[in-house]
Amino acid sequence: QLQLVESGGGLVPPGGSLRLSCAASGFTLSAFDMSWYRQAPGKERELVAGIAGITDGSNTKYADSVKGRFTIGRDNAKNTLYLYMSNLKPEDTAIYYCGRRRFADVYDLWGQGTRVTVSS
Repeated sequence: QLQLVESGGGLVPPGGSLRLSCAASGFTLSAFDMSWYRQAPGKERELVAGIAGITDGSNTKYADSVKGRFTIGRDNAKNTLYLYMSNLKPEDTAIYYCGRRRFADVYDLWGQGTRVTVSS
């Protein structure tokens, strides 16, 4: 069964850190381009970070708002995608989703999301 399951969200104070995980099942995660998106209340879903498949994992991209603070990575042995988030800001508060990209901006598989709240 094709599935993505996110975890790791929670409440963190400004300046704190979190690691989000996205466990894949039913397919080999490293063979696909994968992305993290987020959706804040009242806002559209936005791309946070992406990592190219097939390659060694070094081909990544980030939204300007998270560059230098977030890092996307994957563990091929665990078939899991990660998002390492540091120096978190209140504006990072959102539900975070991982997605499998097929081509262009077309995604064919999404997780259920994990909520991140940055607040003191």
